[in-house]
Order: sequence, then C-alpha cells, then structure tokens
Amino acid sequence: MRLYEAVGRKLTGRIAIKVHSGEDGNQNYMRPPFWKPMVEHVGGTFVECNTAYEGERNSTEKHIRLLQKHGWNDYFDVDLMDREGPDVEIPILRDKKHLDSDIVGKNFMNYDSMLVLSHFKGHPMGGFGGALKQLSIGCASCAGKVNIHSAGKYRKAEEQGVVWTDLPEQDAFLESMAEAASAVADHFADRIVYINVMANMSVDCDCCAIAEDPCLKDIGILAGTDPVAIDRACVDLVKQSRDIGRDHFMERVTSRNGEHTIDTAAAMGLGVTEYELIEL
Repeated sequence: MRLYEAVGRKLTGRIAIKVHSGEDGNQNYMRPPFWKPMVEHVGGTFVECNTAYEGERNSTEKHIRLLQKHGWNDYFDVDLMDREGPDVEIPILRDKKHLDSDIVGKNFMNYDSMLVLSHFKGHPMGGFGGALKQLSIGCASCAGKVNIHSAGKYRKAEEQGVVWTDLPEQDAFLESMAEAASAVADHFADRIVYINVMANMSVDCDCCAIAEDPCLKDIGILAGTDPVAIDRACVDLVKQSRDIGRDHFMERVTSRNGEHTIDTAAAMGLGVTEYELIEL
C-alpha cells in the first residue's frame, strides 16, 4: 500500500484489479488474504479470465468453482471477464509483427482503470511471468490466449487443441505477448499501475497444477507505472542475487529467451529498460 501511494498515480472510476487466481493443485500462488489489504485500499474489483489449456480454469463453470474453492469470493467482488461472450477485440496501436488485435472478455470494457498485481515467478513457456505476462496472457480471454500462443495463427477457442501441437517459433510467441500487452496498456493509458511481488519464486508459473517449490528467497515488492521497467528490474534483481537458486531460475528464463519479451516491448515504445530503484 505504501508503494502504491509512492507511485503517485491514484486510480479512479471502475477499477479492475488483475490477479492470478492459481491453478488447482498449485502451491505457490499468492493467496487472497495476502492481496486483501491492497484490494480494499484501492477499492476495485478482482478480475480474471479463462485459460486455454487443460485444467480447472478453462471453462467458466469450472473456473467459478475453483475461484470459490480458493476463497476469492470470500474476500472480493470477482468478475470472470470472459464468463460469457461475445469477446471484444482491442487494437494494437504500435508496430507489430504477428497480431492485429488483442482478444479480451467483454467485461474488460466495463473498467476505467487497472491495477496489475503480478506474482513474479518463472513460466514454462515465457521463461518468467511478471507485469507483461499479466497484461497479455493474463488479460486475454480463452480465445485471446489461443491468439497469443499461436502468434496470430489461431483465433477461435474451439481451435485451441491444435495450438499445443503446432506452436510458432519461440520468439514469435514472445513478441506476440509484448504486442498483446501493449494493447491493454494503451487502452488504459495513464490509468494503470503495476505491482510485482518477488516472493514464492518457483521456475513454474501459478498456472501449473504441478509446480516446483520456490527456488529463491523472497526479494521484495516493486511498484511503478512502466511494465517494461518493472519486469526488467525484477529480472535484474534475480541476476544480482547471491541465492543458491539463482542459476536454476535464470536457466528457465534464458532457455526460453524470456528477456526477449522485455526487449520487444521496449522496442515497441511500451516502456523503457532504464530505471531507478527507490527503496522505502
């Protein structure tokens, strides 16, 4: 809460608070009680979207049950933004290679501003997950996730099964993440704030039902208004760590060329890789 206030950008109107709800079986996601003070402080609505892979979050019916099981409804107003169609497309306004637009749930359009609460950790496909991943895959509907993972080749949710056997070249996927992230960030413009929590840092994402336990000690919490800078700072803090698990974590990032997402977003003008860390 102190970090949010220090950023100096007060979110107003109908505020969407994007948080990862955690796949069934995952032990590392940040639980509702952790986020409760922040959500109450800002006064927004917890938002999530359906997934595009096998699990307990790839349909509205299953996802709602899991949200209840994980206790989100006990703490917050919850909006599954693509719980029912039709999806909407928001334009990608910057130079792009793969996607014409980002596909989001129709309820996305109900919000005036967004607080992006990201649990920084590894990711089996993207190398790591932070603010850019929350903006892109995190905010996309099921069809939007198919669109991103296939670098624009597949757009319909019913075609999602073929995505996992016909994936694009890795950098095309990472570039598509940056492109989708830019659409969400540009939509909210100066009405968006990012908070990355560097805790429970496994090489696996909160979307993994079976995930490795954290391999790094908690580092801290970062906040800012630039999704590129905040993700760059998080990766740099891992690199600078003397923790015994640093190399294992960074192997996940480098083996997927994960930093290419940051570099692509920077090249698109979404943010900058230079930053100043101010400690509170």
